[in-house]
Amino acid sequence: MMGNNFLKALDLKCPIIQAPMAGGVTTPMLVSEVSNQGALGMIGAGYLKPDQLRVQINQMKALTNANFGVNLFVPEHFELNEDQVEKSKQLIDNYALLLNHKMKEPDLPTKEIEKQTYEELLKIVIEERVAACSFTFGIPSKKTIESLKQNGIMTIGTATTVSEAVAIERAGMDAVVVQGSEAGGHRGNFLVDSPNSMIGLMALIPQVTDQVSIPVIAAGGIMDGRGLSAALCLGADAVQMGTAFLTTKESGANPVHKQAVLQAKSEDIVSTKAFSGKEARGIENRFMKEMHVHENKLPPFPVQNALTQNLRKAATQQKDADFMSLWSGQSPTLAREETVEQLVRRVVNEANLILNR
Repeated sequence: MMGNNFLKALDLKCPIIQAPMAGGVTTPMLVSEVSNQGALGMIGAGYLKPDQLRVQINQMKALTNANFGVNLFVPEHFELNEDQVEKSKQLIDNYALLLNHKMKEPDLPTKEIEKQTYEELLKIVIEERVAACSFTFGIPSKKTIESLKQNGIMTIGTATTVSEAVAIERAGMDAVVVQGSEAGGHRGNFLVDSPNSMIGLMALIPQVTDQVSIPVIAAGGIMDGRGLSAALCLGADAVQMGTAFLTTKESGANPVHKQAVLQAKSEDIVSTKAFSGKEARGIENRFMKEMHVHENKLPPFPVQNALTQNLRKAATQQKDADFMSLWSGQSPTLAREETVEQLVRRVVNEANLILNR
């Protein structure tokens, strides 16, 4: 498979990036094995505390000599509406009763805490000199971008529209992940509302590559060599794959989550705000169905995410999929239970066969 400047800059052997799935999926075991296979492993640090990130980076350095990256959530503006919070807590408490779980009073985030944590995580990324740092939910400040670049760290933004990709390039970032509507987990939109950001990946890639000159990384529904080759033919420099890595043996995803993806049908995958207050794609379950009518009245991210945290933990402990956030892209029937090595080799070989016809 032909190389490009993006791959050379990160010393990658194949144009695959493992999506930085926050919440425990991207363990050092998974991320290091991805990097050891010549792809780019990414730590999803969106929910990590600074000391946890430091530990994971040090574990990574012990497990691989290859490059890897870290993903951070750019803090968003949000308001803490007490009425919204109380109504959401009442709804969540009712579901906790079904699990015989007494909900603890949640630690609600504040703008100040979110900003401080983000800055501490950034400091660690710079001190540890990781190869790349990607961002979701917005564009980091000019000062942050310059600081990362000065320390030899590649900066990668996340866009869901052409206008967001253009804004990322104008901000001086090195590359952009274009997230199609097929992608699992949270939407990365920041200039437009979620409904207006639901653009299919195959439509999005060529429109973005026509408008920006920085490397483009395609994300959303890519599970095999067919998706990789299609993305490359449309102008992408690499692909970012999440759900495909979620079901690998090295993944830190809960076994219930893995099996849910492996058994899901494409029509089971829906978008919801129920768990976090932000649009996210996953396998529909009871909580998502019944909370749908309340979605427009829920607190925003990250408040709702904090409110449902204890419910999700209790459901995970009890292996109750009805109250877990089972994130997945729109191609679950293409997921396999295999090792990272098997996945990467298979995808690359399939793509080479197609591209060399």
